Amino acid sequence: MMKDEGPYLLEWVAHHMAVGFTDLVVYTNDCTDGTDTMLMRLEELGLAYHRRNDIPKGMKPQPSAIKYAQDEPLVQDSDWVLIFDADEFLCIKHGDGSLDGMIQSIKDEGANGMVITWRIFGSGGVQHWSRDFVTEQYLMAAPPMWNKGWGVKTLFQFDPEKWKLGIHRPKMKNKVLDTDYPHSVKWLNGSGREMEEYFKFRGWRSIVRTIGYDWAQMNHYAVKSIDSYAIRKFRGNVNNKKDKYNDDYWSLQDRNEVRDDAMLRYTDRRREIFDGLLTDPVLNRLHFAALERAEARLAEFKGSPEYDAFVSQLQAASQVPITQVEAKPPKERDKDAIAAQMKDMEKRAAIKREDEKAKPPEERMIAPVDTYVRDIPDMGADPPMEWHRNHSVELPCDPRLFTPPGLIQITEGKFERNLARNLPKMLPEFAHVVEIGATSGFIGAHLAKERPDLRVTLVEGHPELRSFIRKLWTRNDLRAGDRLRLLDGDDLAALLRDTPADYLALGDPALVPRAVFDLLKPVPRSPALIALTGRLWVDAFAELRQWEGMLGQLGYTRRLPIDPAVAAVYARPEPLEPQP
Repeated sequence: MMKDEGPYLLEWVAHHMAVGFTDLVVYTNDCTDGTDTMLMRLEELGLAYHRRNDIPKGMKPQPSAIKYAQDEPLVQDSDWVLIFDADEFLCIKHGDGSLDGMIQSIKDEGANGMVITWRIFGSGGVQHWSRDFVTEQYLMAAPPMWNKGWGVKTLFQFDPEKWKLGIHRPKMKNKVLDTDYPHSVKWLNGSGREMEEYFKFRGWRSIVRTIGYDWAQMNHYAVKSIDSYAIRKFRGNVNNKKDKYNDDYWSLQDRNEVRDDAMLRYTDRRREIFDGLLTDPVLNRLHFAALERAEARLAEFKGSPEYDAFVSQLQAASQVPITQVEAKPPKERDKDAIAAQMKDMEKRAAIKREDEKAKPPEERMIAPVDTYVRDIPDMGADPPMEWHRNHSVELPCDPRLFTPPGLIQITEGKFERNLARNLPKMLPEFAHVVEIGATSGFIGAHLAKERPDLRVTLVEGHPELRSFIRKLWTRNDLRAGDRLRLLDGDDLAALLRDTPADYLALGDPALVPRAVFDLLKPVPRSPALIALTGRLWVDAFAELRQWEGMLGQLGYTRRLPIDPAVAAVYARPEPLEPQP
């Protein structure tokens, strides 16, 4: 669906031709900048299809267009369908970046759809208008684990007899719910993992358990530069939402916490197709006419007193920390209605949970939840950030590093609370603490603040995380020295041999039981306590028998009463004695 997208249309078309779409069907309404005329010319050239979106009274443009698309022969005859907007560009990270290659891999998994999550891209601090490509100009984005930007679009095999099209995902028709058809539906997330069962029936966004960007993401360029935002504000929006493009919307969409340049893989092919489109004299004339019209209107606005106030308002909105941004749902959630709907649909689709109930109690224990992001992005930017005191340490609400559950803990001052409370009391005087895979360095910083007699050695192999730890130390008035060190872990055997640990925390998810056994067996003085923490503990929980078997061989058979949501701490049967 499009309205006055003339300055961006040919880039959008060129990009999605480069990705591998064979048929682009665009519905327009109320265009004044030639977008519809450009699409008509593209249809004449056999490169896209234009349809008028004649909107019935009382209906919004998007639902109107989707209703037309449901009966459109081009859509009905398609093998796979994806509905998305002019400010959304599909970015495939899988394989060679082609749609055919990704669809084949989806099929290889026995699936017939993929739920692709938005990746919110901000202005990158750009104020002024530019004719540069959107996909190459805006490379700063929200962190992957920022859950307020997790709307989805669904790529799926369309059967008009079984599905109703939708903005974010299709809806299964009632007549097939009582059949075996729901069992044949298997959708993957954006990382190629199977989506949860409920998403067959409801939902318009990803959740922590279903998020994934490894295969594909939908790059969402909702604001672009300040000047581009002004043009968009003049134009209005495809759903006629009153005052949509205000300061709050800018704060929500102008996220620039991390760099994401995956879209650059298409640069050469996209430019080649774009330049080819401009060789058509009609498209060339219409494209530059649209640009000049937008630029003339913008020049008029920039010459008015209102422009400076507009810029100041948006620049102030850009400074709102990501944890303070509000994302209002399209409409208020009716929890009772959702529960009733799910009860009915689950019953009709015969979704069973008896297997889960039959598991032994130890297998039904609640597993620890990741509080750290797994794929650490580039953290070189310094975006506005909230800091909260957790025990003795101030921590940032940084969604580049902490998952939504972790951010909630930090905001409430409860990050790794049970371990942070108990560990300072468990360690003897002048003990040496070693943490392999320190991640944020929180526990090490807390021990350094609470127990200045301790020696604390943090080992972290990831350079971005070491940079984070140094910033954390600076914020909390901690300095590296004899009693506080940060190492990259090049030679762990030498570290444990030369400066034996009294408390050894294992948090690096790359560690495996055999390697840890080989590392600790020759150490002349073994640690009194060994802990499985952080990212490693989440993984080790699923393989706890192997880990406890290895630790048992080393003599660590007593598990201490530390909250299993945070860590597992092991000691030998004898009480802990102070070391000389």
